[in-house]
Parts: sequence; structure tokens; C-alpha cells
Amino acid sequence: MDTRVSNSGFVRLGRLYCAASGLLDKLQPLLLLGFRLYVANVFWMSGLTKTRDWSITVALFTNEYHVPLLPPALAAAMGTTTELSMPLLLALGLATRFGAFVLFFFNIIAVISYAALPDIAVKDHILWGTMILVILLFGPGKISVDYLLERRLRRAGA
Repeated sequence: MDTRVSNSGFVRLGRLYCAASGLLDKLQPLLLLGFRLYVANVFWMSGLTKTRDWSITVALFTNEYHVPLLPPALAAAMGTTTELSMPLLLALGLATRFGAFVLFFFNIIAVISYAALPDIAVKDHILWGTMILVILLFGPGKISVDYLLERRLRRAGA
């Protein structure tokens, strides 16, 4: 067997793999945007629900959600504020890693604080936590205000 023929097959296969990899890399910003918007929507909608009737929200934090170390009214205010502010950061891709960091721990506290959380809801929180962790570790991607600001700062510093 001629080694040049078999080597050229490996080279072609390697080039094809690299080309496919390059195409997939170009989809990464869309995936990160999708993760950011999905998670932002989940927490935003939850925050809006809490603003509909504040007395019910405080009652929930008094009787159902047992946030450690915080009085129920303060926990309700902090939780609602978090659910209405951090999703905006994620959706815009502005201070994204900060927003993701806050929501990651907020998500954990939500699971810990609500003992009656059904298994299916725990799975949702695991999904959201995983998506948030991807955003936290990989950043917001190229479709974000953070990316535009970083590019502008690099140009200004160059």
C-alpha cells in the first residue's frame, strides 16, 4: 500500500474536520445568546409574578420560601429585585458575568429555600444553573454589549 495515498486521506479527513469545527465555532455566539435570553426570560417572568400582589409574595416568603438568615419581607424584596435586574444584564450582555454569578447563587438559594420543590422543578433549576454556568465560564459571546465595549476599549488602548 502506498503511504502517500493513505496519508492524503488522513489529511483530507483532517481538513474536513477542521472546516466543520470552524463552522460550529461560528455558531457559539448564537448559542450563548440563546442561553442568555432563555435564562433571562425565566427569571424575569418569575420577578414579574412577584410584583402582581406584594402581600401574597411576602406571605410566600413567610410560609413557603424559607430564605436563611433574612426576614421574609427583606428576602421577598431582594429576590424580586434580583429577578428583575439580573435578567436585564443577561439579555443585553452587559456585565454579563456579574449577572450570571448572581443568578447562579440565587438559583441555588431558591432550591435550598423551598423544601417542597417537586423533582421536575429541581430538574428545571439544574438546567438553568447549567446554562448560567456556561455563560459565567464562557462569557456572553460576540452578540453582547460586553463584547462591543471590550472591542472599543482595546482600540482605545492600542
